[in-house]
Amino acid sequence: MLSASFPSLRELYSQFLKEMIIQPGIAKANLGVSREDVTLEDHPLNPNPDSRWNTYFKDNEVLLQIDKDVRRLYPDMAFFQRPTDYPCLLILDPQNEFETLRKRVEQTTLKSQTVARNRSGVTNVSSPLKSSPNSLGEYEVLPNGCEAHWEVVERILFIYAKLNPGIAYVQGMNEIVGPLYYTFATDPNSEWKEHAEADTFFCFTNLMAEIRDNFIKSLDDSQCGITYKMEKVYSTLKEKDVELYLKLQEQNIKPQFFAFRWLTLLLSQEFLLPDVIRIWDSLFADDKRFDFLLLVCCAMLTLIRDQLLEGDFTLNMRLLQDYPISDVHLILKKAKELQDSK
Repeated sequence: MLSASFPSLRELYSQFLKEMIIQPGIAKANLGVSREDVTLEDHPLNPNPDSRWNTYFKDNEVLLQIDKDVRRLYPDMAFFQRPTDYPCLLILDPQNEFETLRKRVEQTTLKSQTVARNRSGVTNVSSPLKSSPNSLGEYEVLPNGCEAHWEVVERILFIYAKLNPGIAYVQGMNEIVGPLYYTFATDPNSEWKEHAEADTFFCFTNLMAEIRDNFIKSLDDSQCGITYKMEKVYSTLKEKDVELYLKLQEQNIKPQFFAFRWLTLLLSQEFLLPDVIRIWDSLFADDKRFDFLLLVCCAMLTLIRDQLLEGDFTLNMRLLQDYPISDVHLILKKAKELQDSK
């Protein structure tokens, strides 16, 4: 039974916290104790790519991007700003004297520029002094001893990035982990709520094992890449509604203009969070879940076919990038009809 493995997985996650946050934090704190003993190997300016300082600085680049993204997670609801009832005691124990992720972010933003890496591999550099969390609508850090839900999500993503250096963190992963964490952290069962962080981590890891190719640019044009999947949306639409397909082709509305976000983020930015969770229930219950996702996308197109057939390029782009229908039950019903019509 799956639940039998939860205790061992939760203990494994505790080990990840110790190895990837607590122990490096202790080492960083200890490096500042006796400066006369610092060797070239320990020196922050050591050019060796294998030095622990080089790893530390690279990790900080990833951490700053994660921090920036999770501070804006679902800004239309207060949940992620609120303190969790089950803060990580390993991290928040006042007896611990080590550099937490919170301290790393605070110190790094004071000393350096913010480095943002998007999915296209473009590095954006901006000064953190030009903007404050409030000016960007970002969440603020709670007082010591408290931990907001967004900070828990930040830790999950940082651990994932450390364990998966080939992909690390790419913008958009925060939108995938958010609904998973929310589901565990709001469960009526107190045990699920208490272990929401560890359980979310492993669910997220399993989900990413299935969709990680969407986040790897070098795989875009392969059969497992996002370009192939976007084209599959149009080929499915052509099969189900050729008139609408030809209209979009005639207006040169490429699937990249809207389906990239729909598919990569599993529609998590198109609907309110409870509706996203409802859609995901249907997706994850289907053995061929990502084939069903293509049908959901087609259903979304066919449900607004009249507006699309009448609209010009500008109007149609607005419809597709700000989808007008909020009734996800109607969308799922239409997707099931398309599935059954094969």
